[in-house]
Amino acid sequence: MSQFKRVGLLRRIPTDIFKMPSSTSPHPDERGVEPHPERPRNVTGDVDYAPHTEKSIPISPSRQAIKQKILNLYCGSASEEDMKVYAEKAIYDDPFSYCDTRYKIAGQWYGLPKLFSELESLGTEVTSSTEHELVWRQRHKYTFAGIHASKTVDSLVSLRLEGTEPNEKVVYHKDMWNEKDYSHEGLGAIMKKLNGDKLTYITKPPESV
Repeated sequence: MSQFKRVGLLRRIPTDIFKMPSSTSPHPDERGVEPHPERPRNVTGDVDYAPHTEKSIPISPSRQAIKQKILNLYCGSASEEDMKVYAEKAIYDDPFSYCDTRYKIAGQWYGLPKLFSELESLGTEVTSSTEHELVWRQRHKYTFAGIHASKTVDSLVSLRLEGTEPNEKVVYHKDMWNEKDYSHEGLGAIMKKLNGDKLTYITKPPESV
């Protein structure tokens, strides 16, 4: 296809597909609300995210509800009701994506059922519940659609919360898969941000989230 034909095709693409909802804007202090949880270690001193459900500390009913909504999303619920757990200017940070609004976060969760035929929580262990943070270890199984291959991942989920119980909202959701905390500089950070910004064009979450 010639360069001129490509330009012609681009001109026919509606420009509004590149727009986010008008209410979408990033958090004004992303680094200030970022949680930096203590990484749990095993008896040999190695970082260990494997959950031990019997050691999970008790949490309040409202925080249990927050945790359950997050787990629902990990299991592919992709529902507006579960998305209400996030503040409008919430941030999501994992090995592959960095999303700086609730709408962009929805783009990630609404994409899971398209990629995976089965998503299963195999166990959690709440390790910390403080004034503004909730942290747990989790084991999650991802089964890819089509090829039916599965991958089980142990990770550390840390939530920064704002507001007061029972009306707290998640303002930062970090999912760590390895020992190193995430950097927000360099090529890797750029790729994560690009993924977070653009995935909504494919997964098309409702603007009402």
